[in-house]
Amino acid sequence: MESTMHLGVCYYPEHWPETRWAEDARLMREVGLTRVRIGEFAWSRIEPAPGRFDWGWLDRAVETLHAAGLSIIMGTPTATPPKWLVDRMPDMVPLDRDGRSRGFGSRRHYCFSHAGYREEAARITRAVAERYGAHPGVVAWQTDNEYGCHDTVQSFSPAARDAFPRWLADRYGTVGALNEAWGNVFWSMEYRGFDEIELPNLTVTEVNPAHWLAFRRFSSDQVVSFNRAQVEILRELSPGRDVTHNAMGFYTGYDHHDLAADLDVLGWDSYPLGFLEMFRFSEEDKRRYARQGHPDIAAFHHDLYRGCAKGGRWSVLEQQPGPVNWARYNPAPLPGMVRLWTLEAYAHGAELVSYFRWRQFPKAQEQMHAGLLRPDGEPAPALAEVRQVAAELDQLGQAGEAVKHAALVFDYAGEWMTQSQPQGEGRSALWAAMACYSALRRLGLNVDILPPTAALVGYSLIVVPCLPTVPATLIGALDAGEAQIVIGPRFGSRDTDFAIPDALVDPDVERLLRGKVVRSESLADRIAMEGDGWQARGWLDHYEGDAEPEFVTSDGWVTGYRLGRLRLCTAWPEGTFIERLVERAANDAGLPAVALAEGIRRRSCGNRNFAFDYTSGTVCIDPPV
Repeated sequence: MESTMHLGVCYYPEHWPETRWAEDARLMREVGLTRVRIGEFAWSRIEPAPGRFDWGWLDRAVETLHAAGLSIIMGTPTATPPKWLVDRMPDMVPLDRDGRSRGFGSRRHYCFSHAGYREEAARITRAVAERYGAHPGVVAWQTDNEYGCHDTVQSFSPAARDAFPRWLADRYGTVGALNEAWGNVFWSMEYRGFDEIELPNLTVTEVNPAHWLAFRRFSSDQVVSFNRAQVEILRELSPGRDVTHNAMGFYTGYDHHDLAADLDVLGWDSYPLGFLEMFRFSEEDKRRYARQGHPDIAAFHHDLYRGCAKGGRWSVLEQQPGPVNWARYNPAPLPGMVRLWTLEAYAHGAELVSYFRWRQFPKAQEQMHAGLLRPDGEPAPALAEVRQVAAELDQLGQAGEAVKHAALVFDYAGEWMTQSQPQGEGRSALWAAMACYSALRRLGLNVDILPPTAALVGYSLIVVPCLPTVPATLIGALDAGEAQIVIGPRFGSRDTDFAIPDALVDPDVERLLRGKVVRSESLADRIAMEGDGWQARGWLDHYEGDAEPEFVTSDGWVTGYRLGRLRLCTAWPEGTFIERLVERAANDAGLPAVALAEGIRRRSCGNRNFAFDYTSGTVCIDPPV
């Protein structure tokens, strides 16, 4: 029986002696790998001087891998433009918020808005696609690498300054409409023409949040159009091959739904240990899961990117196999975790898990980033786990459809709004979504993360953690079904241009809630709102309407209301408070919700149930393989 999920690896033949390539390819196949990703950082070797191409080495690498039975994912090398190109177009580099150049010497040193670099990116993409687009060994393409990594989506360069007013003119039509939408009468910020509008940096104090929101939308659109240009070339010159890109964890600098609309498969790069260390998890979780990663990091992104992807097709293009080099601290995974992460991706519907990387490179910036092989070419600990899980996947066969339990609604524009005006340090729509997701998963439920435009059909429970702008289609979807509904704070509190609606909320939102939030505040974490066995912190919305109080603190503050099958969460949705609220909603929905032991997560798909134990690194599969 053959699994529909492939295992692969990221390989850099340019890093190693050519005499080693055949042995590497043989060993990849021997341990059960079928896909190999190459080429995404190789521009200087492909084109060592302007217009002078050296294809020989890459031709031989492609033939060697193909002859061994490996299918190739070829990368376009635009994430690392060579020095000669930067020297020829020095203004192609992005500028940071402080106006400083982000120049050559690492990677991602280009501005998405620079017309000259866009032409060069299209030119090198066309050259690589003409060379390998029809090669039988090339089965897919990856555009660029990790858009936005190192905070590079937003550029404050002259190129972005020139492009942004044109984008605004297309969106608003007249500068008068923009002034009205942004409320520029405040602080005498009114513009006479689009050409007067600067980028939202280097101001004395806070920039108009509508200005920031527009710039975030513009920056996202620049990424999408840059990517689309490559996709169109690849479809022309390499028809029938999938096109993908590798998104990142906890990164919202652009809208992945818009990017994925042009792709066949949306990939992401999974580094659970690095993400645990670098993001806003508690010190207790960082100690407890230092060698495993928080139990919801990988799964959250699996479900997020599956919901973004066209047709739900997604993959893991880089899977951490050992210590990384870029976090504050970089422990090795607990034995068994590479296998666990792989099986978890399988259970969530991945088409591919590709490990980064094949062999640890002993030089340059990532010399401390582990691979499946050590720098001396001998096996690293993860190689045995990959061999084991490859055999298990062959026994498991197809994963099957996942059981529908809960839908969680997340919107990138909502994240941009709450990032711009969090009204409380560390609070944003992304982290509200993560907290609610974790609460659902602690109950053993399957979760699909969907945009607010989704149909939401077939779910017993719908959770909307934080959605400042609510489309009419979502109101219709919530009205139409019989699902239990949980709505979080700030729901419907802004229009699409970041203004508070005239009546505080849209009339359809007021009708749904049978009332409205009339005041919002935020409390420091040192101030706890405590109830019967639960505790809330952070935001607090004050609701007036027909809903009945359900969660009331010991000093009389209401943090949750009930209105038939709808629950309104008015405090920051995190911790014991949201766990208790979501558990009640899940029970009312008739879902098989059972509070799991610490570190345990479940996933049901097809006829199998998976239990992932993040305390020990073990996986239980029922029925067993």
